[in-house]
Amino acid sequence: MTKIKLAVAAGSYCGGCDMSIVDLNELLIPIDEAIELQYWQLAADFKIKNVKALKDNEIDITLYHGPIRTSEHAELAHLFRKKSKVLIAYGACSCFGGIPQLANPFTASELLDEAYAHGYNMDDSGPNHMRTSSEYKKGRKMTLPKLLDSCMPLSAEVDVDYYVPGCPPVRDQWLVLIDIITNFIKNGELPPKGTVVAGDKARCEECGREKPDEIVINKFFRPYEINPDPKICLLAQGLICMGPATRAGCGNQCTGDANMPCRGCFGPAPEVDNPGLKMLSAIASIAGAKKEDELGEAGLKKLVDQVVDPFGTFYRFAVPQILMHLKQKKAKEEKSDSTK
Repeated sequence: MTKIKLAVAAGSYCGGCDMSIVDLNELLIPIDEAIELQYWQLAADFKIKNVKALKDNEIDITLYHGPIRTSEHAELAHLFRKKSKVLIAYGACSCFGGIPQLANPFTASELLDEAYAHGYNMDDSGPNHMRTSSEYKKGRKMTLPKLLDSCMPLSAEVDVDYYVPGCPPVRDQWLVLIDIITNFIKNGELPPKGTVVAGDKARCEECGREKPDEIVINKFFRPYEINPDPKICLLAQGLICMGPATRAGCGNQCTGDANMPCRGCFGPAPEVDNPGLKMLSAIASIAGAKKEDELGEAGLKKLVDQVVDPFGTFYRFAVPQILMHLKQKKAKEEKSDSTK
């Protein structure tokens, strides 16, 4: 049987996407028989210099997980794009920016200073005081990769063929990926460019929980503050659930097995341009509904203030991807208007 050459590369990552591959267990058997591994640091002592020595497009498929956070990540993205016929953004971080993009409101210098100079439990005056990033630069030559000012998805740096969202991706997505790999080996055929290996509707549509005809929230809860009914819509119980604005396909691992609200790791649902704005609008319409006069402006504000960390709640994974999408959509509309 003809084997395909596969690589697994990474930007800034936590290791969860690597573990999602290891956790495939018996599904790895047919994959192992079908592939010739070219690079995967978790699996063996592969070297970047060996990848650089490959011919362009010699790797058939590369799974790239983690976002572009440093200059080194950007260089790796370009290297594996050049060496691969097919480049797949694997995981929420690579697809959208992921958890690391929550740092984007701050500059690289601010992040370095907070982490290494003025962070938690750091003593600015003692003998072990760590120099700020600016002091460090003056002191000696930097040897670490440059921390970029923004954390971005893989598609912001290079052309991406397919997307596999999730934090991390789940087993069902690998069943699809295995079919893609098998079909590629046998027939040389691939899905349409830009295909998202996930559901084609919103999470709420596959959740299975009972949804009341009308949702009214008079108190918001954080997950540790309540033991929710496993059969009733979590949003109706006062938990912020991103299901209405998030793409389906995760297999209900959070809302089902874990009895926890959706965090939005599968990215925006189809036809949803801005999931955070959609959820903010939905929350505003159901918070204190029918009690506006009783609560008054101060009461409504107090109720809404119960939503802790709105940015991290409504935009936990995908701000860079959302902004890129909106910019591209606007450019397309302007181009269409100019041709009329």
